[in-house]
Amino acid sequence: MDFPYGSSHIFAVYRKGELIGHHALRFRHEDGKQYVATSLDLAVKALGVTLFRYNYRCHEVWEGSTFLRLESEANDNGTKYAVKAEHSASAVAVDRLEPAASSPGGQESVQPATEVRDKLPAGILPSTHWNRLQVEQSALLNTQYGTISKIKVSVVGQEAVKTVTHTLTATRYDYTGDLRFSQWFDDRNRWVKASFPAPDGSIIDYILQE
Repeated sequence: MDFPYGSSHIFAVYRKGELIGHHALRFRHEDGKQYVATSLDLAVKALGVTLFRYNYRCHEVWEGSTFLRLESEANDNGTKYAVKAEHSASAVAVDRLEPAASSPGGQESVQPATEVRDKLPAGILPSTHWNRLQVEQSALLNTQYGTISKIKVSVVGQEAVKTVTHTLTATRYDYTGDLRFSQWFDDRNRWVKASFPAPDGSIIDYILQE
């Protein structure tokens, strides 16, 4: 499968019709490898006060359709995560930072985060959305938590997808299980839309900026 992306691929992220952030992918091809950098920054505000903030960074290395390694960091409204994963012939070795549980009443725990090392199946792919091969999987490496997310992916069919400048046709896939969202890929195998429920039940929509 030919690589379908250019040097960048950017989504504006909306909640209840309000812009809350951006999800940006940067691609670089060098020495036969594909380098993918992801940045995601979200902030939900009300009356000028930030109610929720999410920041995520991930750097992946691929060789063709083979996942080689990644490093990610996330700050989920104050709870921090970090993941390192490296592929070998027999497994994907994962080092993850497991945050300490909050104390009763929501107070921050004084206990340090725990470093955990796991080995996952060698064929597992990361949950970084841009790779259409993930819709053929029953489990993904969750790149925020460093754990396995079991999924079932259903093909809904072709739908019209509006980007910021035009409308294109794409195939919709619905994910259930540990990950619940909808994702659309166009006929070039590019990720062109996403939609999923936020914890409060509101819907988050991704609009491609092209």
